[in-house]
Amino acid sequence: MVIAIDGPAGSGKSTIAKMVADGKGITYINSGKLYRTITLGCLRSGIDIQNNEKVIEYAKNVKITYIKDRVFLNDEDVTDILHTDEIDRHAAPLSAFVPVRHIVNDLIRFLAKNRSIVVEGRDMTTVVFPDTPHRFYLDASVDSRAKRRFEQGTSNLSLEEIKKAILTRDEIDKNKTEGSLKIAQGVKYFDTSDLTIIEVYDKLIQEIDKL
Repeated sequence: MVIAIDGPAGSGKSTIAKMVADGKGITYINSGKLYRTITLGCLRSGIDIQNNEKVIEYAKNVKITYIKDRVFLNDEDVTDILHTDEIDRHAAPLSAFVPVRHIVNDLIRFLAKNRSIVVEGRDMTTVVFPDTPHRFYLDASVDSRAKRRFEQGTSNLSLEEIKKAILTRDEIDKNKTEGSLKIAQGVKYFDTSDLTIIEVYDKLIQEIDKL
């Protein structure tokens, strides 16, 4: 079983996806963390994110694994260091690079083989798993999303700066050459702006259990 969840930054995808995975006892995969892991590796290796050839070479050869809900870069658990302002700044343009998207999407499909997963990102419902019956799109107002990110305490930016960064990320995500953020036909849409995490979780579980 594949449960695919898409939506913009700060819409609650990660929290909900992990809750669903825990509730169902299946693997949780955050596609954004794979891009962030590649970004972290490039930065550590001194690779210019704008150097497409070097980034592709690195992404093809680096060892990235997912165990439960933890991401490993060359056997190092890097899960807790992927949400810095520097990685935030570079991960979005890197994720818009089509060859890197192909590498990450192939990795996600490989990770999904022979096991049930919950996977979330920007193009899980449209490109990576368009045929799964369990497809959801979580959305929220930009003010709600900025407030959530600010309250997470992982950024040194002000609330207004976070809001501006989210709007910039939205533009990048919606205008990617391939794998752009959009609501696919047949996807169940939820606006989470005024819903609690538990309310969103309950709604998704109800939909999943229908099939």
